Parts: sequence; structure tokens; C-alpha cells
Amino acid sequence: MLKPHLRITQLILLGVTLMTPLTAARAEVGVGAGPTAGAEVIFDGSRKMLDSKWTYWKGPRFSSSLPIKWKIVKDPVDQGTVMMTDDPAAAGGKYGTADVVTKKKYRDFRLHIEFLIVKKGGNSGVYLQNRHEIQVLDGDKTKHGMGAVINETESPYHAYNGIGKWNSYDIVYRAARFKDGKRSEKAMVSMFFNGIKVHSNQSINQVWGGPNSGIDGGNDGGKGITDTPGGLKLQCEGHEVLYRNIWIKELELLKANTDFKK
Repeated sequence: MLKPHLRITQLILLGVTLMTPLTAARAEVGVGAGPTAGAEVIFDGSRKMLDSKWTYWKGPRFSSSLPIKWKIVKDPVDQGTVMMTDDPAAAGGKYGTADVVTKKKYRDFRLHIEFLIVKKGGNSGVYLQNRHEIQVLDGDKTKHGMGAVINETESPYHAYNGIGKWNSYDIVYRAARFKDGKRSEKAMVSMFFNGIKVHSNQSINQVWGGPNSGIDGGNDGGKGITDTPGGLKLQCEGHEVLYRNIWIKELELLKANTDFKK
């Protein structure tokens, strides 16, 4: 018999609705969605939470320094404050120089994150397990573009709200599996973009962007995936991209299925 928490996880992913506490575990998706039951808020708009739960990713190109230089600024649309990716070390698009990553590391999880691009061409990225990037890039509709599992899927650009407006990614991610030290199952992701399902059980082949991009980027051209957890990373490329309302819930996905419903 399945343990209760595993049973709950499987029912969530199957979209089962029951008149029990399981119902509360199924969060809605889209801009403004609150944390599902059991989720941890990892950014609430405050400097205190940014400093307590995040740090810099000290990859081979890192050139900033603690404390985190990302700014806490007023939300241009709603009340409250948000974080902005503008770190001087990344000026000119130097990715990997000032990326921030959660201190906590994850394997399987459900993620909600909201972003707003201030100016045309604004560029950042959401890195799952500090490996696999979901692109944040205004104006790009290619496989390297907005909302794409970078270089692996087409950009679901039709779901993008545009400059100066809040956007949301709702994601279920399953880490790669290993047997006898070798990858036996690829990482997998499903995603809603502003409430529209855009990726369903999308397998991810490798880490793109080289050693400056994230964990395993320098291993066998990004194909040398290792069995180590990683944090949620946000990319800094010297652009004004804002983030808010970030929460995450750890899961244990026994089967290769990340699909979920609103």
C-alpha cells in the first residue's frame, strides 16, 4: 500500500478531485496563484527572504560578491516589492557572473514563479535544479526563446503577456534517474505558462550553455548529467527583469509522469 504522501502526489498528477484534504493540495495556476498545501515560499518580496534563502551560484564565471547585489524594488503593477536581476557584474549579458540560486537543493518539485520584463529584449532564465533552463527572453520565438525548455522545445510565445506585465510559470519537474551510476531516465517537465498548458511530460536531454550555465554544463558538452540535486536558479544578464511570488513544493515522483491540471 502506498504511503499517504506518495498517494497524494500521484492523485495530484492525475488530476483527481476528491472531497477530502487532497483537494487543497491542488493549487490553481497563473499570475497570483498562492502556495499549495505543503509548499514553501522562497521569495515573498522582501530583502530578508532573498538573503536568507538565496545566494550566488559560484560557477566558473562568477564575479560578483555577497551580499546579493540584486535590488528590491517597488512592484510597478501591484502593491508590494519585488526583486530585480540588475547586478553590475552581469552588464553586457555576461550570464553566470551574478546568477542567484536557492540555498536548498531539490530533486522532484512543483514550482510557481512570476516574472515581469521591464524593457524590450529583457533576458533572464529559470533554471530547474540549476541545470535545465526555462527561458525568459522577450522577443524570441525560437527554440531559444520565451517559455521554451531551452533548445529542446519551440517557444510557446503565444502565452506571453508582454512587456510591463506579470507572467507566471507553473511547473512540475522530475529529476533524472540513475542506475549503477548511469542515467536511466531523463529529467522531465510539464508547465503552464500564464494558465495555458504549454509543455506536457517533456523529456530534457542535456544541460545547454556550457560550464557557465549551471550544474553539469561542462560535463561531456552538457550530456554528462550527474545524480546530484540542485537549487532553483535565476539568471542575471544585466537586464531589468523582475521576480515575485515564488514557491516550491518537494515531490517524490516514482513514475516518469509530471503532467498535472489546473
